[in-house]
Amino acid sequence: MTSKKKPENLRSYSWFGPDTMRGFSHRSRMMQVGYRREDFTGKPVIAIVNTWSEINPCHTHLRERAEAVKRGVWQAGGFPVEIPAFSITETYMKPSPMLYRNLLAMDTEEALRSLPIDGAVLMGGCDKTTPGLLMGAISANLPAIYLPAGPMLRGNWNGQPLGSGTDVWKFWAERCAGNVSDEDWNGIESGIARSPGFCMTMGTASTMTALSEALGMTVPGASSIPAVDSNHVRLAIDCGGRIVEMVWEDLKPRDILTPLALRNAITVDMAIGGSTNAIIHLVALARRLGFDLPLRVFDEISRHVPVLANIRPSGTFLMEDFYYAGGLRALMAEIRDLLNLDCITVNGKSLGENLQGARVVNSEVIRSREAPLMESGGTAILYGSLAPDGAVIKTVAADPRFWQHTGPAVVFTDFKDMEERIDREDLIVDENSVLVLQNAGPLGGPGMPEWGMLPIPKKLLQRGVRDMVRISDARMSGTAYGTCVLHVSPESYIGGPLALVRDGDNITLDIPSRKLDLLVPEQELERRRSEWIRPVPKEQRGYLALYRERVTQADKGCDFDFLLDAAESQI
Repeated sequence: MTSKKKPENLRSYSWFGPDTMRGFSHRSRMMQVGYRREDFTGKPVIAIVNTWSEINPCHTHLRERAEAVKRGVWQAGGFPVEIPAFSITETYMKPSPMLYRNLLAMDTEEALRSLPIDGAVLMGGCDKTTPGLLMGAISANLPAIYLPAGPMLRGNWNGQPLGSGTDVWKFWAERCAGNVSDEDWNGIESGIARSPGFCMTMGTASTMTALSEALGMTVPGASSIPAVDSNHVRLAIDCGGRIVEMVWEDLKPRDILTPLALRNAITVDMAIGGSTNAIIHLVALARRLGFDLPLRVFDEISRHVPVLANIRPSGTFLMEDFYYAGGLRALMAEIRDLLNLDCITVNGKSLGENLQGARVVNSEVIRSREAPLMESGGTAILYGSLAPDGAVIKTVAADPRFWQHTGPAVVFTDFKDMEERIDREDLIVDENSVLVLQNAGPLGGPGMPEWGMLPIPKKLLQRGVRDMVRISDARMSGTAYGTCVLHVSPESYIGGPLALVRDGDNITLDIPSRKLDLLVPEQELERRRSEWIRPVPKEQRGYLALYRERVTQADKGCDFDFLLDAAESQI
């Protein structure tokens, strides 16, 4: 460890070190808690930013893991202080946890800025907590290391391994089709989530923790350790010890999160068949750093990166299998020629050094370059008259039959309209129709809920239909699947072209050509624009009022405009 700081140079020393009235006050209050002067004066004060909550099932073990982090901090000569942060749970928050990612980022930034903190261990895992914590840490720019909560154990029912989210969608469709009994449904419900930890499919949680490792913000191998594996306890201790060293080295997020590191994360995202949500979050991270990350960069990288992770919803296995097959280090070693190996990481070593010795143990779970799950293009960015600023589709989870498809629109003006009409017998729809959901974007949702996997109408399910083209300005759960076009920008709520679609309009999806077009004459669209009336928001107070006033569109990361750094360069 090469120290760049002396004790009197620590940020916390300006609170606890001076022989002043303020210094007296600060020291006396720490002694009020029962600490000695030598416990906290002249030592790195480490914030353990903990998103633990009793109503966040993904994080119920983080209260215990915080104690392990503290052990590591104490052993390394630091002083740990646990700080609660806003806990975003994907399970319960309505209308969308995405509403609160920016709130967590603000919470994290302000806690680190306002308190006598020298470095931070960021504890999260459930979907929006990873980007929220990282965004806040970037803006505060104090030494920080990310500790992922880890995936839960694989589910089990009737001898079958179950994957959270993915199998819920699958079995719900079968239940709606009349193929799953109430007894079986109850058995699935009690067997699908068996331990603390986030979704064990390659949903947004597993995707974002993998990308945090690819970015260099975790210790090597941290992103996929199961939450209840004893290695996870040791990981927590290691994070506590390492952050103390990082403070002395003055190694900060902006030293690690370079444009090349962001390109590494995009490359890994494509190789794992990651959640489409990652695109919004990576754009937001880049803009916090002062970089412009156009959507076209994702598509450019996607075209030459194979999908190697055979994990649901794209593949067969689950995150527990992925970890024991070699984990993310093994997968990155398979694509090392596509990565920038000189990027520095939180352990002070380069990505290339961290990949030394990594190997795939199970080539069914982590495929070789010679036998990928998909040759390239796990995610595609679409443009056209329906999405001038871009739209996203997870091609690896879509039915190839619909990669080039033209069909008539069946339009739902909002989520309530869809719920009321989707299963009606008189709905004019068949398997060639294109389901369209409006007013589900950043402002329309609000918060861009995960409504993008529109349900298949019940009467089509009963005829054996399991996929069809669906288009919205919403997001889709990373655990979901199907031919779902998402993040259409600009959104319909502000008058984007999606707002002008009417029942019966033909829409063309052409994934190979990266096109999404509304086949309606411009003169007719101009007439519709002149008649369009912007919806009146229901929420007019508090955080939601701030959100509606200052949030950016999906292609810009859905962050608050007043929290972004001015774009200095393009990635």
